[in-house]
Amino acid sequence: MAPEEICIILKQEFGDAVADTVLSARRPYAVIAIDRWRDVAAFLRDDGRMRFNMLQCITSLDLVKENKLAAVYDLFSVPVVGVGPCAVLRHHFAVRVEVDRDNPHLPTVSHIWPAADWHEREAFDLMGIVFDGHSDLTRILCPDDWVGHPLRKDYEFPLEYHGIPANTEHEINSPRH
Repeated sequence: MAPEEICIILKQEFGDAVADTVLSARRPYAVIAIDRWRDVAAFLRDDGRMRFNMLQCITSLDLVKENKLAAVYDLFSVPVVGVGPCAVLRHHFAVRVEVDRDNPHLPTVSHIWPAADWHEREAFDLMGIVFDGHSDLTRILCPDDWVGHPLRKDYEFPLEYHGIPANTEHEINSPRH
Protein backbone atom coordinates (compact mmCIF):
# COMPACT_ATOMS: atom_id res chain seq x y z
CA MET A 1 0.00 0.00 0.00
CA ALA A 2 1.28 3.46 -0.86
CA PRO A 3 1.98 5.93 1.95
CA GLU A 4 -0.70 8.26 0.58
CA GLU A 5 -3.30 5.52 1.01
CA ILE A 6 -2.13 4.80 4.55
CA CYS A 7 -2.45 8.50 5.45
CA ILE A 8 -5.95 8.70 3.96
CA ILE A 9 -7.07 5.68 5.99
CA LEU A 10 -5.49 7.08 9.18
CA LYS A 11 -7.26 10.41 8.67
CA GLN A 12 -10.58 8.63 8.03
CA GLU A 13 -10.21 6.52 11.17
CA PHE A 14 -8.62 9.04 13.54
CA GLY A 15 -9.36 12.52 12.15
CA ASP A 16 -7.54 15.26 14.05
CA ALA A 17 -5.27 12.72 15.79
CA VAL A 18 -3.29 12.83 12.54
CA ALA A 19 -1.62 16.20 13.12
CA ASP A 20 0.36 16.15 9.86
CA THR A 21 1.50 13.92 7.02
CA VAL A 22 4.86 14.23 5.29
CA LEU A 23 4.84 12.30 2.03
CA SER A 24 7.83 13.98 0.38
CA ALA A 25 10.35 12.60 2.90
CA ARG A 26 12.62 9.67 2.03
CA ARG A 27 10.54 7.65 4.51
CA PRO A 28 7.01 9.13 4.44
CA TYR A 29 5.38 9.52 7.83
CA ALA A 30 2.38 10.75 9.75
CA VAL A 31 2.56 12.85 12.89
CA ILE A 32 0.18 11.44 15.51
CA ALA A 33 -1.18 13.19 18.61
CA ILE A 34 0.17 11.76 21.88
CA ASP A 35 -3.23 11.09 23.42
CA ARG A 36 -4.27 8.83 20.53
CA TRP A 37 -0.92 7.12 19.87
CA ARG A 38 -1.81 3.80 21.57
CA ASP A 39 -5.07 3.55 19.62
CA VAL A 40 -3.36 4.37 16.34
CA ALA A 41 -0.54 1.90 17.05
CA ALA A 42 -3.01 -0.94 17.74
CA PHE A 43 -4.90 -0.04 14.57
CA LEU A 44 -1.71 -0.08 12.49
CA ARG A 45 -0.90 -3.54 13.80
CA ASP A 46 -4.39 -5.08 13.71
CA ASP A 47 -6.22 -3.57 10.74
CA GLY A 48 -6.23 -5.97 7.77
CA ARG A 49 -5.26 -3.20 5.35
CA MET A 50 -2.25 -2.23 7.43
CA ARG A 51 -0.88 -5.29 9.25
CA PHE A 52 2.20 -3.49 10.51
CA ASN A 53 3.27 -6.46 12.58
CA MET A 54 6.93 -5.45 12.87
CA LEU A 55 8.42 -2.45 14.61
CA GLN A 56 11.82 -2.08 12.98
CA CYS A 57 13.13 0.67 15.24
CA ILE A 58 12.34 3.78 17.20
CA THR A 59 14.48 6.79 16.43
CA SER A 60 14.47 9.72 18.83
CA LEU A 61 14.92 13.29 17.62
CA ASP A 62 15.86 16.45 19.47
CA LEU A 63 13.88 19.30 17.92
CA VAL A 64 15.51 22.13 19.86
CA LYS A 65 13.96 25.02 17.87
CA GLU A 66 10.46 23.67 18.53
CA ASN A 67 11.33 22.79 22.17
CA LYS A 68 10.23 19.22 21.47
CA LEU A 69 11.54 15.69 21.32
CA ALA A 70 10.12 13.14 18.91
CA ALA A 71 9.97 9.39 18.59
CA VAL A 72 9.81 8.02 15.05
CA TYR A 73 8.47 4.49 14.73
CA ASP A 74 9.54 2.64 11.57
CA LEU A 75 6.98 -0.03 10.76
CA PHE A 76 6.94 -2.92 8.30
CA SER A 77 4.33 -5.44 7.30
CA VAL A 78 5.99 -8.84 7.36
CA PRO A 79 4.18 -11.32 5.11
CA VAL A 80 2.28 -13.99 6.99
CA VAL A 81 1.95 -17.24 5.06
CA GLY A 82 -1.54 -18.67 4.73
CA VAL A 83 -3.55 -15.73 6.08
CA GLY A 84 -5.54 -15.03 2.93
CA PRO A 85 -5.20 -12.63 0.01
CA CYS A 86 -3.94 -9.70 2.10
CA ALA A 87 -1.13 -11.76 3.56
CA VAL A 88 1.61 -10.33 1.34
CA LEU A 89 1.66 -6.61 2.08
CA ARG A 90 5.38 -5.85 2.54
CA HIS A 91 4.85 -2.14 3.00
CA HIS A 92 6.79 0.35 5.10
CA PHE A 93 5.59 3.42 6.94
CA ALA A 94 6.75 5.67 9.74
CA VAL A 95 4.89 7.41 12.52
CA ARG A 96 6.23 10.38 14.43
CA VAL A 97 4.99 11.38 17.87
CA GLU A 98 6.23 14.67 19.32
CA VAL A 99 6.45 15.60 23.01
CA ASP A 100 7.32 18.68 25.00
CA ARG A 101 11.09 18.72 25.57
CA ASP A 102 10.64 19.77 29.21
CA ASN A 103 8.08 17.03 30.01
CA PRO A 104 8.78 14.26 27.50
CA HIS A 105 6.17 11.59 28.24
CA LEU A 106 4.81 9.12 25.67
CA PRO A 107 2.71 6.00 26.23
CA THR A 108 4.60 2.76 25.75
CA VAL A 109 3.70 0.54 22.79
CA SER A 110 5.76 -2.42 24.02
CA HIS A 111 2.53 -4.37 24.56
CA ILE A 112 1.69 -3.84 20.87
CA TRP A 113 5.14 -4.45 19.41
CA PRO A 114 7.43 -6.35 21.82
CA ALA A 115 10.50 -4.96 20.03
CA ALA A 116 9.58 -1.55 21.45
CA ASP A 117 10.76 -2.73 24.86
CA TRP A 118 14.46 -2.21 24.10
CA HIS A 119 13.99 0.67 21.67
CA GLU A 120 12.02 2.66 24.24
CA ARG A 121 14.68 2.02 26.86
CA GLU A 122 17.34 3.30 24.46
CA ALA A 123 15.33 6.47 23.68
CA PHE A 124 14.81 6.96 27.43
CA ASP A 125 18.50 6.49 28.21
CA LEU A 126 20.01 8.58 25.43
CA MET A 127 17.30 11.22 24.80
CA GLY A 128 15.27 11.30 28.02
CA ILE A 129 11.85 10.36 26.63
CA VAL A 130 9.76 8.71 29.34
CA PHE A 131 7.52 5.89 28.08
CA ASP A 132 4.64 5.72 30.52
CA GLY A 133 3.51 2.19 31.31
CA HIS A 134 6.79 0.55 30.26
CA SER A 135 7.49 -2.48 32.46
CA ASP A 136 11.24 -1.81 32.94
CA LEU A 137 12.16 1.72 31.90
CA THR A 138 15.79 1.71 33.02
CA ARG A 139 19.00 2.79 31.37
CA ILE A 140 20.28 0.37 28.77
CA LEU A 141 23.59 1.86 27.53
CA CYS A 142 24.72 4.36 30.17
CA PRO A 143 25.40 3.45 33.81
CA ASP A 144 22.46 3.91 36.17
CA ASP A 145 24.07 6.95 37.82
CA TRP A 146 24.91 8.71 34.54
CA VAL A 147 23.78 12.34 34.50
CA GLY A 148 21.86 13.58 31.48
CA HIS A 149 20.97 12.18 28.09
CA PRO A 150 23.92 12.07 25.67
CA LEU A 151 21.98 12.46 22.39
CA ARG A 152 20.32 15.73 23.33
CA LYS A 153 21.80 18.61 21.42
CA ASP A 154 22.42 20.62 24.59
CA TYR A 155 24.13 17.73 26.40
CA GLU A 156 27.28 18.75 28.25
CA PHE A 157 29.96 16.11 27.91
CA PRO A 158 31.30 15.31 31.39
CA LEU A 159 34.94 16.08 32.12
CA GLU A 160 35.16 12.98 34.30
CA TYR A 161 33.13 10.02 35.50
CA HIS A 162 33.88 8.66 38.98
CA GLY A 163 37.36 10.17 38.83
CA ILE A 164 38.09 8.81 35.35
CA PRO A 165 39.04 11.64 32.95
CA ALA A 166 36.80 11.86 29.91
CA ASN A 167 38.15 12.88 26.51
CA THR A 168 36.57 12.86 23.10
CA GLU A 169 38.07 11.05 20.14
CA HIS A 170 39.76 14.36 19.24
CA GLU A 171 41.44 14.70 22.67
CA ILE A 172 39.19 17.64 23.48
CA ASN A 173 38.10 17.74 27.11
CA SER A 174 34.64 18.95 26.22
CA PRO A 175 32.98 19.24 22.79
CA ARG A 176 31.64 22.65 23.86
CA HIS A 177 35.16 24.17 24.10
